Amino acid sequence: MNLKKLIAWSQSGFNDLPWRKKRTIYGTLVSEIMLQQTTVGTVKNHYDRFLTRFPDLKSLAQASEDELLVAWKGLGYYRRARNLKKISEHLFTHYKGNFPSTASELQEIPGIGPYTSHALVAIGKDARGLAVDANLERVIARLYGLKIEKGAKLQKKILELFESNQVFPDFNLSYRALNEALMDLGRTYCQARKAACELCPLSLDCAAFKSKKPLSYPLEKAQKTKDSLDHELHLLRVIVIKKNQILVYKKNEKEWLAGQYEVPTFLLSTTDEKLKQYPQFMGKLKAENLKTYKTGITKYKIINSVLEADQKLLKSFGFEKQLEWRDLNHEDSNLSTASYKAIKLLASSVL
Repeated sequence: MNLKKLIAWSQSGFNDLPWRKKRTIYGTLVSEIMLQQTTVGTVKNHYDRFLTRFPDLKSLAQASEDELLVAWKGLGYYRRARNLKKISEHLFTHYKGNFPSTASELQEIPGIGPYTSHALVAIGKDARGLAVDANLERVIARLYGLKIEKGAKLQKKILELFESNQVFPDFNLSYRALNEALMDLGRTYCQARKAACELCPLSLDCAAFKSKKPLSYPLEKAQKTKDSLDHELHLLRVIVIKKNQILVYKKNEKEWLAGQYEVPTFLLSTTDEKLKQYPQFMGKLKAENLKTYKTGITKYKIINSVLEADQKLLKSFGFEKQLEWRDLNHEDSNLSTASYKAIKLLASSVL
């Protein structure tokens, strides 16, 4: 298998990614957490700025949650940011800012799972290892003709084959470069629903290519049931603004976007009877007369109606969460994206 050709192809086309220019294990931790549930393009626009603000474990471990969430703005899924901070605090406190050497030791740290631990070893340390994400899983399944359902079972099998030297036997080049190249291959030529085998540098050694049915590897998971389909959600966002400040509440750990600030929000209707995120609106309101915008989170498709009000009117609605005034400045207010959209819809002149 011509892995030198694969690595040369990868390094000629993708070495401009900011987290690859000056690889450190800390930078790898940051980039891998950022890349969870986020596109490469989005992370490219935020990585350098985040590293400038938090250049090492110490600066991140000692940051306040507000400082962290402001720096994370635009990347979404804020639990990842808090998880990253907890990891840095643990490493700084228990390991004096150093990283353990093996994937098994790394997995003992709260917040570091199997994939991230292997990524820190193989990519961060450039040591022997495979960081089996969805891209590596797919590429290796096709290269070696593994007819196994994608997911945990296939990933476990790949790691077993790797440890027994049956996957990439006798490889003696950079494991960092190999992992990065396999990821690049999965993102470009060897995608889930499209395989450009004629362009792939490994096609001559690929079992799936030889089978002439590359998309049949790996096996697809069973389709989702009706219970997992998206829910409709209609929310009322109440905007109370005074002297360039806005009335908001801080989301708790059991709510979406925990730690961020959000404008008072009520539930108007939903198809999910189990939803407990927001209080039911009990006032009188003609929602069809209000301006609206659409958002989404997890399995919810959300229509947001926006009402501009004063404190007296808001009080009459019976909103029970603790409220506070927060600066509208976009850089340090730590308002949720949905709240900013509501503000812009009604009061863009104050931003």
